[in-house]
Amino acid sequence: MSQQTPRRGSTAWALVITSVAGFMAALDNLVVTTALPSIREDLGGSLPDLEWTVSAYTLTFAVLLMFGAALGDRFGRRRMFVAGLAVFTLASAAAAAAPGIDSLIAARAVQGAGAAVMMPLTLTLLTAAVPEARRGMAYGIWGAVNGLAVASGPLVGGTLTEHISWQWIFWLNVPLGLALIPLARLRLAESHGTGAPLDVPGTLLASGGLFGIVYGLVRGPVDGWTGPAVLTGLVAGTALLTGFVVYSTRAKNPMLPMRLFRSRAFAGINAASLLMFLGMFGSIFLLSQYLQGVLGYSPTEAGLRMLPWTGMPMIVAPIAGILSDRIGGRPVVAVGLFLQALGLAWFAVIVTTDVSYATQLPALIISGVGMALFFAPASNLVMSSVRRKEQGIASGANNALREVGGALGIAVMASIFSAQGGYETAQSFVDGLRPALVVGSAAVALAGVAALVVPARRPDRPGEPATGAGRPTEPVLETAS
Repeated sequence: MSQQTPRRGSTAWALVITSVAGFMAALDNLVVTTALPSIREDLGGSLPDLEWTVSAYTLTFAVLLMFGAALGDRFGRRRMFVAGLAVFTLASAAAAAAPGIDSLIAARAVQGAGAAVMMPLTLTLLTAAVPEARRGMAYGIWGAVNGLAVASGPLVGGTLTEHISWQWIFWLNVPLGLALIPLARLRLAESHGTGAPLDVPGTLLASGGLFGIVYGLVRGPVDGWTGPAVLTGLVAGTALLTGFVVYSTRAKNPMLPMRLFRSRAFAGINAASLLMFLGMFGSIFLLSQYLQGVLGYSPTEAGLRMLPWTGMPMIVAPIAGILSDRIGGRPVVAVGLFLQALGLAWFAVIVTTDVSYATQLPALIISGVGMALFFAPASNLVMSSVRRKEQGIASGANNALREVGGALGIAVMASIFSAQGGYETAQSFVDGLRPALVVGSAAVALAGVAALVVPARRPDRPGEPATGAGRPTEPVLETAS
């Protein structure tokens, strides 16, 4: 089914609506972390209960991303985007008004489900609304806002908790959501995917497999990797995802066609995204605790000092998007990933119990520039690696892999941290942090190698649009052969 022509003025509106919606969904990944002590003081609950206020969102978000994209392709992307946004907004209000820890966890799970429908459709709707020649810049702004949300979650959560109350980390979403819902209805054009029936067996296999793996990764550092529930989740999840791959190679209308992964561009950028989020999420998770627990900063002070890293996407990412339009996405993404890896390695070298902020600053700036160079061109590469009618599920798959990478990063780096150090003293924290950052740096460097697998953009021919790894088109998928 062909896409409709965007309405006049819809380009700017689409950029605003999808960027703000993406910000809300990405922010809630880590926004709760710095508010947990205040939540426990108000609502009670054990340590596992508090951990579930974070994990419940991560689980439903990661598990349902591909399902959300498939719903949009089948029933209308704008329609399902609005539905997901409405669920997310109502669940945010329920979380803010939660009378107890159990109701807060339930609201967080519903929040994640709404975000899973909303998030992958932001990129698809933006692609449909923006002219091809300006997509790099649009992806740059979209990526900058989303990158800022991921990295600034602890700062926003800590500032609101410290100066107002923890409930406002959820109330913040309500006026934004209520404003976006009518704007989306009025300013976004409707579009569909292939029009194929919803793939129920594939949906169940993918959702069940992702649930088992993400559950095991989230609970492993807490319950122990040999715990029955963790092992069951990891083994069953792997088996279900294996079944999903086998089924999808044979199904007539699979939710995620496995032939997409024969494209070097699609396979390479998805591998790079998973590894990037593994290294970045795990590093931010530990470094935000390091700045507060070891160096003694308040949540607000720690967040402000991380701004050269977390705020850099707002400056650099739009430029990265323009560069990807001109020279292709592969070199921009690869340089960004190698810079991010360098920044994390620099941190691993300099961390001590009393390191000065001036010593940290170069690592923060390098990491920030690297992260900013990744987000926009990576989105461009994902959307340009598939046919237009398959962009919805491509976005869903990429977002799902990013979320799995983030959960894996926190699990792996927390395990390394616990094995080599701990929270007992400032020195033991540093002893655990240093090897964890080395692993995070190595993961992001591997992401850079994966990005180099993406084919270079072919030179433009007179009278034809640019094609390949830098600019979306209606391609015949380029395979590894």
